[in-house]
Amino acid sequence: MLSNLKTHPADKILALMAAFKEDPRENKVDLGVGVYKAADGTTPIMRAENTAEKQLWEAETTKSYVGLIGDPAFNTAMRDLILGNVVDDARLASAATPGGTGAVRQALELVKLANPDTTIWVSDPTWPNHLTIIKYLGLPMQTYRYFDNATRAVDFAGMMHDLRHAKAGDVVLLHGCCHNPTGANLTLDEWGAVADFIQASGAVPMIDIAYQGFGDGLDQDAAGTRLMASRLPEMLIAASCSKNFGIYRERTGILIGMSETADIDGVPQNNLAFLNRQNFSFPPDHGSRLVTMILTDPALRADWQAELEEVRTGMLSLRETLAGELRQRTNSDKFDFLADHRGMFSRLGATPDQVKAMREDHGIYMVGDSRLNIAGINARTVPILAEAIVAAGV
Repeated sequence: MLSNLKTHPADKILALMAAFKEDPRENKVDLGVGVYKAADGTTPIMRAENTAEKQLWEAETTKSYVGLIGDPAFNTAMRDLILGNVVDDARLASAATPGGTGAVRQALELVKLANPDTTIWVSDPTWPNHLTIIKYLGLPMQTYRYFDNATRAVDFAGMMHDLRHAKAGDVVLLHGCCHNPTGANLTLDEWGAVADFIQASGAVPMIDIAYQGFGDGLDQDAAGTRLMASRLPEMLIAASCSKNFGIYRERTGILIGMSETADIDGVPQNNLAFLNRQNFSFPPDHGSRLVTMILTDPALRADWQAELEEVRTGMLSLRETLAGELRQRTNSDKFDFLADHRGMFSRLGATPDQVKAMREDHGIYMVGDSRLNIAGINARTVPILAEAIVAAGV
């Protein structure tokens, strides 16, 4: 049996990480991996999480299962964090998942259960796992234009032109904030236009929100999602706690389903529990319990929000510094888009050959589509990166 298996393509980011590790140059810069890093190159444990972990260690008395959908308190806390009070809680079903990827997978499994012929519309470009999961599940897929490589901004006209082909029942996959891999976000007015279109077409939005708090702030980053929820009858939301709580390895996420009316019969919630049971049975609890403790304890929440704000403004400062350095070196504003983008990522618009040149000549490691992780640079490496970008003729 095992001899019939075929090798799958290597993950490009993991291959890039391996090449970076083997590079002996002291001034090499890793901009490939999608993990937040502080100025010293580490991914720190947040203060509030450290405190919560110590409290949990003192208070925890069992490691028994919690439930198929996870701790109800976690579900409530995350629903409030993402949606605020814009939706009647009775319309919501939710389940804890192993990270944001688990939430995306469960959302698409739910779509397949409802209608295996549903077409999933994804932005071009999008997070690569979106594409591979959709393909693996055998769901029909179409792309819509999103990023203008010339302006390094959202191609909103192209996006809306392409989405006019989406029909009732199709799923439109949107990034809630801090678009990965481009860093280019919809404005709130554009979110409103998308909501109007989806309402008229009968399509269903699925929002992947993995970076809430990394862009313009916790509430601002959820504004598009909340706007959609306030206007539309149905929606799916896949959320991750990996980035904004810094708990990558704890695999903490949530899938939220919003129905048109109150879930009187519990059908959506039943299906979320069913899918959890089929795929991994009980979701991980440790990370979700820490998140719940932080969100429900005023002191822990205040400390977490303060540190998250430090992370957010630190990345904004790096964006502005890099844009300024490039403006000085090129005597032009062509790279000012870096300061306008939000989140960890931006797409430079470099060609694969230019990306290769930056890696070979300057030790700058980024994926071939020129996505760079802003959190991978610091004050010392900004000039190194800027020099490489200019030398490569980007």
